[in-house]
Amino acid sequence: MAATRVYLDHNATTPVLPVARAAVAEALHQVGNPSSVHRDGADARRTVDQARDRVADLVGAPASDVIFTSGGTEANNLALLGFDRPVIVSAVEHDSVMAPARLASAGFSTVPVDTQGVLDLDALESILSAHPNALLSLMLANNETGVRQPVREAAQLAHGQGALVHCDAVQGPGKVPVDMSDLGADLLTVSAHKFGGPTGVGALIVRSGLSLAPRQVGGGQEGYRRAGTPNVPGIAGFGAAARWMIESADPDVTSVARRRDRLEAACAEYGAEVVGADAPRLPNTSCLTMPGVSSETQVMAFDLDGIAVSAGAACSSGKVGPSHVLAAMGVADEVAGTAIRVSLGRDTSDAEIDRFVEAWKKLFRRKHPDLSTRLAS
Repeated sequence: MAATRVYLDHNATTPVLPVARAAVAEALHQVGNPSSVHRDGADARRTVDQARDRVADLVGAPASDVIFTSGGTEANNLALLGFDRPVIVSAVEHDSVMAPARLASAGFSTVPVDTQGVLDLDALESILSAHPNALLSLMLANNETGVRQPVREAAQLAHGQGALVHCDAVQGPGKVPVDMSDLGADLLTVSAHKFGGPTGVGALIVRSGLSLAPRQVGGGQEGYRRAGTPNVPGIAGFGAAARWMIESADPDVTSVARRRDRLEAACAEYGAEVVGADAPRLPNTSCLTMPGVSSETQVMAFDLDGIAVSAGAACSSGKVGPSHVLAAMGVADEVAGTAIRVSLGRDTSDAEIDRFVEAWKKLFRRKHPDLSTRLAS
């Protein structure tokens, strides 16, 4: 009998929560379009409004500030291209931020990070002084390394120069507390499938009073900020997952951090290095390198052993070349090419950690038989 698969790629997507699945199923039975004025339309609109309230509560924002989108990528594009301002991004942003930043009509600048992947605040201050009234986009935590960014401190610098602040907080909910006001963000991105909701739905939260140019036009939905018939079932599932996180989640996720630390310590005995180990990180994320063994080889080997991990961002897994995140941290190409991302979930068990560690050791021994013998002794 085949062993149960071990899923350790939660930063790519999480299993859908039962409450979210039930909310999606219930919404699929609704007939009305939320924009219609009859009773059926009002029922659908009520479903959307209820979810909007829950997503707003998840990040500490007014419901009227929530714009539903097709996911984090669309929300990031809407944020970065919705203002006629120079755009400033960190060197480790997700591609869904990097790509629209390069399209900004007023130009864009990149802020370096240190060897742990943390934003250089002095460099940011210098760039802000040269580009006042810019839009700064800084992620809450990196999807590949789990390294958390000093968003609050960066926002204080940015606001001092008249700049706006966008935070891609996609990796936050379900792992660490996310409060838009506390972060000092004017715009914030979240995505349902990163914390137990369905895929294909996200939100951009825009601080009240900001005038945002829509990227998708042709209707008055979302306050004329994002045209198109809302994905009612997806939004319903989004709201249900948000409510579950508010009511049932442990914001510290201490047990997840303990299992991650145990995994890292065990693999370190067999050659693993942890990228960003000395920086504040998400409690569930490890970026590990295995000397002399390519990322692709590792991902395939673990998959054959029934374990799902990734070689980096899921959105970029098909691209050729080293991670721009690790390159920005000064990681040599030959080392970056051996990195994998292991991202735990709330339900990841000690037994699953043991499965991964044994698979790691088995692969290491196969690739380095002489070295593994010395390490084992």
